[in-house]
Amino acid sequence: MARRVVVVGGGIGGLAAAHRLTELSRERGEPIDLTLLEARDRLGGTIATERTQGFLIEAGPDSFISEKPWALALAERLGLAGRLVRTDDRFRQTWVVFRGRLEPLPEGFQLLAPARLGPLLSSRLFSWRGKLRMAMDVVLPRRVGSEDESLGSFVRRRLGVEALERVAQPLVAGIYTADPDLLSLAATMPRFLEMERAHRSLILALWRASRKAQGVSGARWSLFVTFADGMEEFTRALGDRLPPGSVRLKERVVGLRRDGGRWRVGLADGSGVDADAVIVAAEAPQAARMVRALDPSLAHLLEAIPYASSATVALAYRREEIAHPLDGFGFVVPRIERRPLLACTFSSVKYPGRAPPGHALLRVFVGGPLDEGILKEDDARMAAIVRAQLNELLGVTAPPLLTRVHRYPASMAQYHVGHLETVAAIERRLVGHPGLALAGSAYCGVGISDCVHSGEAAAGLVLV
Repeated sequence: MARRVVVVGGGIGGLAAAHRLTELSRERGEPIDLTLLEARDRLGGTIATERTQGFLIEAGPDSFISEKPWALALAERLGLAGRLVRTDDRFRQTWVVFRGRLEPLPEGFQLLAPARLGPLLSSRLFSWRGKLRMAMDVVLPRRVGSEDESLGSFVRRRLGVEALERVAQPLVAGIYTADPDLLSLAATMPRFLEMERAHRSLILALWRASRKAQGVSGARWSLFVTFADGMEEFTRALGDRLPPGSVRLKERVVGLRRDGGRWRVGLADGSGVDADAVIVAAEAPQAARMVRALDPSLAHLLEAIPYASSATVALAYRREEIAHPLDGFGFVVPRIERRPLLACTFSSVKYPGRAPPGHALLRVFVGGPLDEGILKEDDARMAAIVRAQLNELLGVTAPPLLTRVHRYPASMAQYHVGHLETVAAIERRLVGHPGLALAGSAYCGVGISDCVHSGEAAAGLVLV
């Protein structure tokens, strides 16, 4: 008899879980009856791609990281390897807004710390006092103690205030849309924590790693990878490979309960779906509402994971209407610059096929916990604010050919200090609910590849 499994949520985590369930069923010769329930009228969650007037506009994530293997491996199993495209490595430069102009990020600077002192010393981003303070990392002792530390505290302690305010804060904001003084280092950047433990100095650790990498043949993929027709190509392929009739859209789940040794998934219309196992791949607050009657303690833990809101504004121009050479992937904006932007990606430079010849596509990020005020503006006003900033920073001389605003209310999980302890407590509560698993960006990584891994791991847990 086929085992019945319900997946709640049709974002990338839920789709990866559902697809992995079908793979495991084939590999083991164990039939399953799969149902995927999605509250919205489409699959993909925040991933959505629009093609219009020759432009390819991403509403949500525009790529995934190839260093984390799970999304790349899944794309290859789906037969999409030939559809993957890498960044144009001729334009790997990132810019940082500094006193009203764009300054290049020093070569070798890796998120939180520099791997090379030469480019750092010649950079105009930092004062000489700031540069000397960063160089002190080479002689500073390791931290004593194992308690969780905020990313902001870590960077100040190792590299100083300027390193945090000028580079680390804006780069981290582009990944986590978060306040670095609340963000858990262990949950978000464990690699740097291990560098301090193993090498004492971050600069020395990065320098040694770069020396080892010299002479190694180039990787097939760049750090960031996407699909020729946009990220929606990924989620569409996943949806297309699920069993016919297994996807049910516009089905909002309101609760879970155990009924005679099986699960009962309650729906908003009063009906329900019976299952032997359930994977909840919704955001943590929604998951909390679903399990409240089942396990109030689990619901409380899920509610302890906060979320931030953000928005993107995509703008298309004729290339000659932008004075800046656009010779990089984009720029980030430190909070201390007091501008209403987090970052801007030069989409048509970063990846091919994003704009017709002679045109440019830019995508600006706004909001987050440090600047939620701009999200109170309507779309027209938000776009006008962004346009004024681009006019000043990039020398844009004409109105855009088209504009798209996409909002993400309470959609980015915030990994605050203590997050790993919260996740561990959630996992302990789940032990008491066999056949129930959680997946998604709320737990062990916010990136596309992390979500794929989370979904696939959940599939393995419920089919033991």
